[in-house]
Amino acid sequence: MDGRGAKLAEVGLTIPATQEDLAGLTPGNVVYLDGCVYTAREGVYRKVLEEGAPLPDGLAAASNANFHCSPAAAREPDGTFNVGGVTATASFRFSKWMPRWFEVSGAKVVIGKGGMSGADYREHFVPAGAVYLTTVGYGTGALLGRGIRRVRDVHWLDELGIAQAMWVFEVERFGPFLVDSDLEGNSLFEEQGRLVNENLDRVYAGLRPPALRRYGETDDREEELI
Repeated sequence: MDGRGAKLAEVGLTIPATQEDLAGLTPGNVVYLDGCVYTAREGVYRKVLEEGAPLPDGLAAASNANFHCSPAAAREPDGTFNVGGVTATASFRFSKWMPRWFEVSGAKVVIGKGGMSGADYREHFVPAGAVYLTTVGYGTGALLGRGIRRVRDVHWLDELGIAQAMWVFEVERFGPFLVDSDLEGNSLFEEQGRLVNENLDRVYAGLRPPALRRYGETDDREEELI
């Protein structure tokens, strides 16, 4: 349900996603993924974008969905991997790499936790024809793990470790995720933050002046976190 009690629209998205698929997404849609998803975060970005390592063969053809996460993975006796869950990490930390990553990888879907700024969406995602999907709340790693059918491949594991290596997953009904940014750069989080800010004065109306002003207590709207 959204803030007005209406049921959120649910969308199934097949990866690799087409521009037509992505054009149908709007902020607040609930998305489930089928197909192939890979993980890449700072370790992979440095490896490829700063050190010049080539992308794994066939990656771009198999997937255009980059998940910012760390898998809980264990190697089985037969050499395969069992992934019990995937923990999303905060995407804003990777903003500086996104323009080049879009160019090199052809990524069109970025998945993570907490989103990025509206400026990042407008300046980096929109020119690349990309959207951002966010995880829904905390503690969903095991739920997301149920959507992983198998580990298709893993790259740079010995060098980067489990959290930073590139994992390539085959997934089925992988989610739920929320659309934060669409192809036009509209952001669900930015929109909702703006609505909260518009009502902050009402929250503080009638309160006495801060008693601990000399210690930094303030009711200055310019210092609000949202």
